[in-house]
Amino acid sequence: MSSSGVRVWDRSGMWMHWFAVAYLLMAVPCMGFLPNFWSRVLTLSWGSHTHQHITEQAILNVTLETLMASNKQQHNLTQEQTGLGRGFWRAVGEVVKSNAAMDFLSSTRSDPVYHFDSERVDSAMVMLRQFWAQTLLSVRAKEYQTARQSLGQLFHSLQDFYSHSNWVEMGQHTIYLHLLQPEEPALPVAKDDTPTCMECFSATCRDNLLPRLAHRQQHSPLLTTGYFSTVPSKPEGKCSHGGILDSSRHKGAKGGINKDSTSPLFSPHHYLHVEAANLATEATLSVLRDLRDTVGHTSFLKLFSVKQAPALVFVMDTTGSMFEEITAARRRAFSIIQNRAETPGQPRTFLLVPFHDPDVGPVYETDDPDQFMSYMEDLMALGGGDEPEMCLSAIQLALTHSPPLSEIFVFTDASPKDAHLFSAVKALTLEKQCKVTFLLTEDPSQTMKSRGKRRKRRSEPLSPDRFSLYSSLSSVSGGLTVFTTNSDIHRVSTIVEDNTAANKVTLLHVESEDDLMSSHSFRVDSSVKTVTLHVTGNLIDCSLTDPSGRSQSLLSEHGPLAELEHFKGLYRISLLSPIQPGQWDLQARTDGHFTFNIIGDSNVDFLYYFATVANETHPGLARVDGSPIAGIPIFLVLAVTGLAPNQDASFSHATLLGANGESLQQVWLNSSSSSSSYSGEELVGWVESVPRVPFCIRLSGRDSRGNKLERVSTEMIQPTHVQIQVLSVPRLVPGHSAMVHFDVLNHGPARLFNLTADDDSGYLHQRGPHSFPVAERGSLRGQVDLHTPATAEAGQTVTLTLTVRALDSPDSNYAVAYLTVFPPDPDISPPSCSTTQVQRPCPAQCTNSTWSVSLAVSDRGRSGLAALQLHQGGGVLTLFHSPPTTGDSLEEAQLQADQNRTGHGSHHRPHSHPHHRARLKKGDPPMNVSEWVAGSSQPLWGRYTSSCCAPQAELLVWDGAGNMRRCHLSSSQQRQKKERSTETSGAGTMTHTSFLPPCIGLIIVSMTTKVFCWSN
Repeated sequence: MSSSGVRVWDRSGMWMHWFAVAYLLMAVPCMGFLPNFWSRVLTLSWGSHTHQHITEQAILNVTLETLMASNKQQHNLTQEQTGLGRGFWRAVGEVVKSNAAMDFLSSTRSDPVYHFDSERVDSAMVMLRQFWAQTLLSVRAKEYQTARQSLGQLFHSLQDFYSHSNWVEMGQHTIYLHLLQPEEPALPVAKDDTPTCMECFSATCRDNLLPRLAHRQQHSPLLTTGYFSTVPSKPEGKCSHGGILDSSRHKGAKGGINKDSTSPLFSPHHYLHVEAANLATEATLSVLRDLRDTVGHTSFLKLFSVKQAPALVFVMDTTGSMFEEITAARRRAFSIIQNRAETPGQPRTFLLVPFHDPDVGPVYETDDPDQFMSYMEDLMALGGGDEPEMCLSAIQLALTHSPPLSEIFVFTDASPKDAHLFSAVKALTLEKQCKVTFLLTEDPSQTMKSRGKRRKRRSEPLSPDRFSLYSSLSSVSGGLTVFTTNSDIHRVSTIVEDNTAANKVTLLHVESEDDLMSSHSFRVDSSVKTVTLHVTGNLIDCSLTDPSGRSQSLLSEHGPLAELEHFKGLYRISLLSPIQPGQWDLQARTDGHFTFNIIGDSNVDFLYYFATVANETHPGLARVDGSPIAGIPIFLVLAVTGLAPNQDASFSHATLLGANGESLQQVWLNSSSSSSSYSGEELVGWVESVPRVPFCIRLSGRDSRGNKLERVSTEMIQPTHVQIQVLSVPRLVPGHSAMVHFDVLNHGPARLFNLTADDDSGYLHQRGPHSFPVAERGSLRGQVDLHTPATAEAGQTVTLTLTVRALDSPDSNYAVAYLTVFPPDPDISPPSCSTTQVQRPCPAQCTNSTWSVSLAVSDRGRSGLAALQLHQGGGVLTLFHSPPTTGDSLEEAQLQADQNRTGHGSHHRPHSHPHHRARLKKGDPPMNVSEWVAGSSQPLWGRYTSSCCAPQAELLVWDGAGNMRRCHLSSSQQRQKKERSTETSGAGTMTHTSFLPPCIGLIIVSMTTKVFCWSN
């Protein structure tokens, strides 16, 4: 996902063509807009809009729109897009994944409610509103990962409505507001015994809907959606979904109405596909704008990790022997904050997790650097006395609270006491693609230790491999394990600063146990600004050669190519400027285990995932959760991020690299031919056989100057022969129990497995391990039970980790599910606005005329009014405790006219009206009104007055639960008739709304003659 300057070398087009043809021969039913880019290949409908395209385009557009509004300056949109960051595209990918999963998960793919099929419109609308409530709840709780999950689910069902219903055929050109606004006009859904379609005997079905369902001008139009497959059974005379993969199309009425694609083979109403896709896009945009205006610009940008610098995450052992380590971490944090103040590289998230034995936490999380330093200053090294500590528990907490792609730094001198958590911690590390680096102030070869500075010293025997779990975790995640000393810990901690730099990319990552001379190479392209090498272990000899052939022995103090700093346990090597593009060679002789990690400063990076062809109900590529299965073919999908408009790059292949940097397999890449030009083309490769050993991925190509360009993803992928798949993710209700169902699939011989479950909140009934047999190539379905206490806070996310391990081999795999605590009866009704319009509009000459509208806002839910903001409009909104009188209205209109002439505003100026509270203008922040009204149903009165030259305005109103209402105000009589009760944005909103009360209000149009009226 990058700018459009990506080119791909076509080396494997033929196999993709034949693969698509073969797939079609065995394909089974599909429904919904096609899930993702690869669906167009499988259905041969190249011009189709997919769920992926619609979702990505909408998120990008509203994000750029939000950035422009937040910065209040003119910016180049292309430059803004380039700087969105790798984290942004990963966040977008999470929404897209959740959207597509509705077509792939066994619990949702065939359920008509999730796809607006089989006339289950009412149930689908209830579900949409639940998805919205859950998204809002999660964002307000800063649980952004679960918010992205529910948002993707909402988008899928919402988009499907326009493809599966007769809304487009009715001639509608705007979105159906009633889907999430019960008070908006609703169309009745055809009853079970009401025929909806006529027979159609061709691939393209034109005019096969009965007249009442196809023409908006009909007196009593009806809404319908197509029936799909055999469940539920289609009544005679009903419309089918249609297409060659829908078995219900053969039952009368034959044919179908879906607009999923541009292909008549799959979509009988393919000629309306673009219209349906445009409305689906408009509805998706509306959801995002309402979400942004409800939670605020800052939270919206955090939801999508926009321009998110790497988080600063410390896991700190606070036992008595850790004084120097705590001091070093404190100084390093201060250095990062000071050096990056007021720069894009300043971390946006700070996280501190202290631990010792037996206590872990609490988690200190903030976006305020001063607050973080205050947390660091409060740390004290106390207690201790025994060697193992609760380190993995603390890392687990850090992982559940850290954003994806984070770097986590662990300061300790003790081995883990909670080794049973290793599998869960490893699973979270891989799922969130976080790197874990350990800074250990302890000699691993030491077998006796005196522990505790404030207690009587005592010696204890120590295992020589007691730190092996740390080394394994850092190796799997792509981090480092550094064994240093108290005297060197401050200087060693420079790697914290290096690895949390913005735009950090990896050029090479190699680990080895060999004592022999080893040779490695890495490439520097024209986008790389700085290069730093980190080497752990003991170097005997090391030399560096640049692309022109110049060499330098790095263990010497000075040289023309690089500068070396040596601390106990770490070599830090910085290439000297100017850095020559091309291939650099590194030769080293080491004593025992070593790690080379070479990082650079560049915007250009990549994301990836593995996928398989979904051959159930929806053609497309389904992402593989957990580790891939060894020895079988699989798709590798990559997306390049960060290419600037003037950067032209081509990418030919990816290489699967073993732990020692050796090449295991080359994977040639093809373009996905994605129509999403703003995000570039996704690159798709066919892995003929997944390696049977751990591997990482290197992407290779060339920059605009012909230099080879390489990037490495450092986490080690762990191939396996067992899978575990979560089938459903229920909502958690306080005081109730819930079940999470899963499947274990054995791709090896018959054997015994252990299952371990873990959650970060203690809600599980049983954690395991549980042993069970699974037959060769067999599967087992199971469940875990969770009980949510009555005191659980709404919006809380519970992270559930399931790990399965074979008892006779290293085979293991994992699944991670995020569950949201949802109140049993949430307030999902937003405030209401009531207005009345007089009969006389503003004159054609607007200069010296004003208009005024009075309104009442109230909350019909249980939360009460919370805040108001004048979002659009050039006038002034005055708030009252009771309805304003006619004299007040005349005075306010005259005041506004005077202000328009003099250019002076009156925000929050006192007024003679005894019940006047405040005035609002566009640009003012939301005003808290929660204490102004006694009781949730008592209205708050307002009057908006503006020049006739600014004939429209928009007021945003929130209740205490965060539900938002858009109130449109206008001087136009025709517009007011059309929008008799205020509505949300013209594109339609997905904000939950309540039925509006009878119109209660006072409208004043201020011209030569002043008139007013009451309406009940």
